[in-house]
Amino acid sequence: MRYAEALRMQHERRAAVEQGTAPDTLYILEHPPTITLGRNTHARNLLVTEPELARAGIELQQTDRGGDVTYHGPGQMVAYPVMNLRRWKCSIGWYLRSLEDVVIETLAVYGITGSRIAGYTGVWVEDAKVAAIGIALRNWVTYHGVALNVEPDMNHFGYIVPCGITDKKVGCLSDFVSDVPPVSHVIEQFKRRFIDFFASVQ
Repeated sequence: MRYAEALRMQHERRAAVEQGTAPDTLYILEHPPTITLGRNTHARNLLVTEPELARAGIELQQTDRGGDVTYHGPGQMVAYPVMNLRRWKCSIGWYLRSLEDVVIETLAVYGITGSRIAGYTGVWVEDAKVAAIGIALRNWVTYHGVALNVEPDMNHFGYIVPCGITDKKVGCLSDFVSDVPPVSHVIEQFKRRFIDFFASVQ
């Protein structure tokens, strides 16, 4: 799904969840090659021009999540929870750590040990960031979310300084397992662990 369409879908569902006319919802999908600029993006972290990106078949999108510049593309699982945190805990820090926990539990299915690095948001395997997290909230209803690299075109990350982090690298599941699962399998495993996690703390 194109990024702009997914963002429109999230905005509509976020408003409906806030109004109580729709349930909390988890969207999980893949995007075509897209670079997104968060609210805290520094221009220096986009290393090429928009026409250069277009020639490479990559869209450039301004967005309203937190964080800096990031990349989405085929081979990457993207999860967008639209949830009223008043049903859980009105804490951004708690929510971010909870998303990290779900990713770590998902990686464990494949025998991969995920971890956190103090001072950073996201999930790491060894010294590589495999999952980026960028969220937004309005009236304690969440949108945006998690991007977990399964087997995307890693060359596309070379057009940016991912999340503005200059001294660490980006990785993907295919760096750590020989039998790379399809994104559809990762989606199913993430979905199960997400539902189980938030049901257990509600």
